[in-house]
Amino acid sequence: CSSNGDGGGAIDRVSVVLHGVGGARVACRIPGAPVVGGHGGGQGAAHGVPLPAPQALDQWYVWPMYYKGLYHLFYQYNPKGAVWGNIIWAHSVSTDLIDWVALEPGIYPSKPFDINGCWSGSATILPNGVPVIMYTGIDPKERQVQNVAYPANLSDPFLRKWVKPDYNPIINPDHGINASAFRDPTTAWYGPDGHWRLVVGSKENMRGIAVLYRSRDFRRWIKAHHSLHAGLTGMWECPDFYPVAVAGGRRHHQSGVDTAELHDSTVAAEVKYVLKVSLDVTRYEYYTIGWYDHAKDRYTPDLDFPDNDYGLRYDYGDFYASKSFFDPVKKRRVLWGWANESDTVPDDRNKGWAGIQAIPRKIFLSRSGRQLIQWPVEEIKSLRAKHVNVSNKAVKGGDYFKVGGFKSVQSDVEAAFMIKNLEKAEKFNASWRTDAQGLCKKLNSHVKGGVGPFGLWLLASDDLKERTAVFFRVFKNNDTSYVVLMCNDPTRSSFESQIYRPTFAGFVNIDITKTKKIALRTLIDHSVVESFGAGGKTCILTRVYPRKAVGDNAHLFVFNNGESDIKLTNLRAWEMKTPTMNKRLGQ
Repeated sequence: CSSNGDGGGAIDRVSVVLHGVGGARVACRIPGAPVVGGHGGGQGAAHGVPLPAPQALDQWYVWPMYYKGLYHLFYQYNPKGAVWGNIIWAHSVSTDLIDWVALEPGIYPSKPFDINGCWSGSATILPNGVPVIMYTGIDPKERQVQNVAYPANLSDPFLRKWVKPDYNPIINPDHGINASAFRDPTTAWYGPDGHWRLVVGSKENMRGIAVLYRSRDFRRWIKAHHSLHAGLTGMWECPDFYPVAVAGGRRHHQSGVDTAELHDSTVAAEVKYVLKVSLDVTRYEYYTIGWYDHAKDRYTPDLDFPDNDYGLRYDYGDFYASKSFFDPVKKRRVLWGWANESDTVPDDRNKGWAGIQAIPRKIFLSRSGRQLIQWPVEEIKSLRAKHVNVSNKAVKGGDYFKVGGFKSVQSDVEAAFMIKNLEKAEKFNASWRTDAQGLCKKLNSHVKGGVGPFGLWLLASDDLKERTAVFFRVFKNNDTSYVVLMCNDPTRSSFESQIYRPTFAGFVNIDITKTKKIALRTLIDHSVVESFGAGGKTCILTRVYPRKAVGDNAHLFVFNNGESDIKLTNLRAWEMKTPTMNKRLGQ
């Protein structure tokens, strides 16, 4: 998981790993190796993480932090191969979230309390400006215990060396905790009573738990009498708990909130809280929005939000083990997420890397307060290069056309579609409400509909035998309302037969009768497709591995496979430059 760094005098800052679009994703790959990977489409020039050593690797969760002018990115990394194992904390830094410099590993097994592994955790900046990392270690008995590490030299802005106190572990699993399911401590926050608090993910049978701990000195931690929250959803990994601004307050609702500000009662009155958990059972990320009682240490989700695995999700695709942090430079909350590979283990070994980080996203509460909005950080635009534009083009039912004039294999595409007529929308079955993915699998991009499917074919070969579809489909409820489905459909993305390529889908919370328009932004980066529907209300990340539609042979099309005509009111697409990755300090 990524880490979050904030707290009372503290700034909620974290260090993260990223994978990005076009040039925006820092992929985990061998330094100096070509961007293209085993399936032609490869890892992605912009997604991933700079490597600390010229070796094959696998990388997982991340922890972000900002310290003395640098964004720090820590991530779980296997220096010995592109498979799980030998986990250490690799470390990279950036001034802009785009170009990254690789440093030596930050934390690695060296003490009895972490001799069998240094797993995920988070960072907190203490009131005196000292960053501290809390992480899960695996001890000689294979128990999961929580440890801390401090910088060896606070004057070093790169934080290249870390020291683990001998008084670790600072949190042991007691008799009421499953010692094999006790991991991923959150960033700590400081309460008005002078106590630090943090949460550790755990489970009891099928009950996921956010176990709450308190401390006065960040060394001696006591388990609270009750958990922060719990749910019947299986193991809770990589929990994240943070405040978000509400619309109508003194600050703009898109601004991030530093937990250090919450001592101000006027600020505290204008925020709500988000609890995110990564469900080990489904491998998806779910969140609730609600209220936090500081005095009672109780988090209560709003009643109209499902508090289970049918609830709100960060991303409806291949996006897991995320972490957010407060960026003190631009006063925003930034979200990082991890995307696993969908090809085979032999493929990963052949290309020498596995696992990437998504493009960092700005995340904030919608005006309605009913969901979070996510959008690629603005720095991504610095990678935009050659540009093409298509405006006011009608696309009749069954038609499609190519968008030429640029290389789309590594690109940023923004499109807006207008629906001319909703009368032919298919009827919506209420039983579909809890299974958008199953609905998209059944009614994929090849199945003709009434209003839709319409959208983009990307990473497509000229003959369209390889293509990935990102599309919308509109249904009519029994009343006068409509339901909008958004899908990423990679079922025809590759000739390779061994690749896992499920459809991914989510419903889009918009009133199509009022807007008549749907916006789509898609970041394409070789093997990575990140799509943002309706301004970031619905997000879907997909991994694809085309064989033929690679490099200059990868194309972009607009299509409409529904009966109703649609209008492409505007499409803007940019080729994306490649950021600096795997650069060594001093080069």
